[in-house]
Amino acid sequence: MKFPISAFSCLLLTAFISAEDAVPRITRISPTSGPEGTRVEIDGRNVERTTKVVFGANGAQYKIISPDKVIAIVPHRTGTSFITVTTTTGSASSQFPFIIQNDPRIPEEVSYKAGYVNNPPPQDFHSAMLWGIAIADTRVKGYENATVQVGSLQLSCRINGVDRILYDDRAVVRGGLYQRIPWFDKNQNEPMPIDHDRREPAATLRVGQRPDRIWHFWSASPRQLLPEGRLEGCTARAHVKISPGALFQIGMDYWRNPTIGFDHGGNNHEAGVSSWYFPSELWQEAVFTDMGGVQF
Repeated sequence: MKFPISAFSCLLLTAFISAEDAVPRITRISPTSGPEGTRVEIDGRNVERTTKVVFGANGAQYKIISPDKVIAIVPHRTGTSFITVTTTTGSASSQFPFIIQNDPRIPEEVSYKAGYVNNPPPQDFHSAMLWGIAIADTRVKGYENATVQVGSLQLSCRINGVDRILYDDRAVVRGGLYQRIPWFDKNQNEPMPIDHDRREPAATLRVGQRPDRIWHFWSASPRQLLPEGRLEGCTARAHVKISPGALFQIGMDYWRNPTIGFDHGGNNHEAGVSSWYFPSELWQEAVFTDMGGVQF
């Protein structure tokens, strides 16, 4: 005996099928391994309404490309983990984890093993400051003699399409020695010893003498006011010579007020930091910029 299907039942069945059709799926991730900051293509179905992408429990920056593709950037402080995409109609996880393979030249305790950008530049922040990080790599033979020489520091910002130099310091820095394990724990510092090399003008940081500390420095010039106009972003540059057993990063902050200290909460916004720079017999130009943001 055949039983007629009511119109209401048809509507329920149609709604159920439609809902099933809208559930997201992940069919492929590429690549399947890489360091923090890797660009990962996530292929699947019904991902055009993505509201969140996470690696394990860490939220990632992402961009919707099509109903079948999302691109995400592996977030920092992430270990090997599954990728989950959440949409307005449900969630889907990768069938296997993304394997984190950070650069083995970077010590494990380093918090951020790849460069990153915090975009966009914040509103109502009126000044900027360049900073850098130097550390000793205790795995390298002779690290006790490791140094980073800083020949110059320059910060420029693009205002109304024109690059404006805020300061250009030569052979001078300020800074402090911060706890390395855990990374920047409690944010307390000791005075940072700085030597000057008479043979080639530079501020010399003898990082091998205090391998238990992060040598965190910033420009000797005071924070500079941003010129009036439309801010596109800023670029920090350092002319450095990195000896064997040393590592170096450069970054910058935006500041609400150029004279109020760091301890006043919310006064600074970290624009980001470069990837690590490694030893070389030659002088290098280390660069960080927040113009362009995440490269999807």
